[in-house]
Amino acid sequence: MKFDSFSPSSRIEANYRLALKAMMDEFVSVLKPLNVTDPLQILAALRDFYNGNFYRQGAYAAASRMVTGLAIDNARTWREAARASMKGRMVYRSLMHELQGPTGYVIQVIIDRNARMITSLAEDMARKVAEFIRDETLKGKRSSAIAEDLVEQFPEASTARLNLIARTETSKASTALTRVRAESLGLDWYVWRTSKDARVRSSHRMLDRVIVNWNDPPAPEALAGIKSTLGHYSAGDAPNCRCYPEPLLRLDQVKFPCKVYRSGSIAYMTRADFARIAGITGGMNKAA
Repeated sequence: MKFDSFSPSSRIEANYRLALKAMMDEFVSVLKPLNVTDPLQILAALRDFYNGNFYRQGAYAAASRMVTGLAIDNARTWREAARASMKGRMVYRSLMHELQGPTGYVIQVIIDRNARMITSLAEDMARKVAEFIRDETLKGKRSSAIAEDLVEQFPEASTARLNLIARTETSKASTALTRVRAESLGLDWYVWRTSKDARVRSSHRMLDRVIVNWNDPPAPEALAGIKSTLGHYSAGDAPNCRCYPEPLLRLDQVKFPCKVYRSGSIAYMTRADFARIAGITGGMNKAA
């Protein structure tokens, strides 16, 4: 199978970005009511809108479409991977029953988190409106003038921010789905893969093709000597990250000697060395 099979779908990311933009456009439209000259009335209308069922149901629907789309794509990738390994029948059985197990729970958690995130975008915008009203009032501006400025000048959520959120949340969701399915099959190790282009951050480039244990994630910035508050995380789990984890189903997915991350450092290991720490017998990992 291709190395990029476990990479999050760019189509789903693009659709999610469009859904977020549509939600924000709907929210911003409340800033343009007819015959409103009171800025506090505009603020109240904004708060009523994002607290209402229409917006919250829309947020949940947008999150659901993104996550379920990823779940379907991810399941297809697992089936393709299984055909090339000795785990085919086990993967098939797991996929048939996963919605009643850990995967179904993770899917719901991701949907709920993204729905809250979409709602928080509206809350942030309403807070900025409130701050604008306060600041302009302190300057002595008339209410009607403030309301006019809000309608004509108040900025929408930036395209850059929506792009960041769409990429980050799609990547995190994909990584979470890959992990829960891997762990349900006893697959403890994955290969860190990057997007292999000039935009890959240096701290992630040094982890490309490194074998990592799900339960021992690296701190890429610390490994690269870069100050950061991100801490330890798996491939695809950082803001604006385009890396992804490729579950280690077969040892021939990597060329030995290979780099392995373990307990805070990266070291080259032979096939035999890795087999010893990973519990491989008979040429196959008990989890691969």
